[in-house]
Amino acid sequence: MREPGSGNIPSFETAAGLRNPHLQTVVSRIVRSRKEPRYSRTRLDTPDGDFVDLDVWPGPDEPVGVCLLLHGLEGSARSGYMMSTSEALAAGGIQAVALNFRSCSGEPIRLPRAYHSWQTDDIERALTWLSERYPGVPRTSVGFSLGGNALLNLLGRDQGDSGLVAAVVVSVPYDLSASATVLDRGPIRLYGRRFLRSLRSKAREKAARFPEIVVPEAASARTLREFDDLLTAPLHGFRDAADYYERCSSGQFVGSVTIPVLLIHSRDDPLAPVASMPLETIRRRPNLSLHLTERGGHVGFLDRRLGTGPGGWLEQSIGRYLTGKLSPGDNVRSSRAVLYGL
Repeated sequence: MREPGSGNIPSFETAAGLRNPHLQTVVSRIVRSRKEPRYSRTRLDTPDGDFVDLDVWPGPDEPVGVCLLLHGLEGSARSGYMMSTSEALAAGGIQAVALNFRSCSGEPIRLPRAYHSWQTDDIERALTWLSERYPGVPRTSVGFSLGGNALLNLLGRDQGDSGLVAAVVVSVPYDLSASATVLDRGPIRLYGRRFLRSLRSKAREKAARFPEIVVPEAASARTLREFDDLLTAPLHGFRDAADYYERCSSGQFVGSVTIPVLLIHSRDDPLAPVASMPLETIRRRPNLSLHLTERGGHVGFLDRRLGTGPGGWLEQSIGRYLTGKLSPGDNVRSSRAVLYGL
């Protein structure tokens, strides 16, 4: 469905045979992962003695804009949706740069800390690098799932000037506790187990290197909530998982975001329940443009052509929205998000 303020985004037409949200979620990852990684890597050392890796997609010689992409839980710059979106942005003249959250670039980090939804300093550091690497080029950002939650936290929590002219968030878990709960129930537990396999492996590595800081029990966590209780919360100054979820859920900050943002979400999202979205707050904010589809799963949105990259509904929606905000004569802080030419 088209929400007021969602611009000219066409209705999403689900691919034949993929009306089920779980099929959308899983098949989209398979289809998008067929993309060939083409990134070149840049490492940024951090003030705390650690590092983060940025992956730069081949882009135009004179980009009309530069976009920082933020992946979801246990994803990376090489996740299929990150690569297909990077390809679509490049086709529209936008330079794509993907931030790998700490411990997600394929190499263990130096410190025991990990990444989480409250940690936005690495995002800010990456945005500063973009401004230095591409001086005078307008900056935008796209956040998927947990990356979108962190992006909204950055934009709304401190109400500061991020330097971004526009942003897009996709399939955001606006209530982290609600998402953790559904991940522990029924068939959706399969998603939780997939995340936990990767998280527990990292916990084992951290516990071996930092036994005085990381408890070995984290490597045996049975649920995502238990993992956050044992590792995420104590490692980053939260009382427990409940405290982490309460303080870091972006639903409470989205109403304070001031720049134009396109929010893409599906009513059948199995991991980020639509019931946890602050819909009334979003609809009251003239700078927020909500596009709520009936189907699409979690970061799925495979259309009837099974398109990805420049040909995919999701990627085109993101690319054309941002291109519209960067077009000459467009007021990038206008009260409505407008999608051009789709």
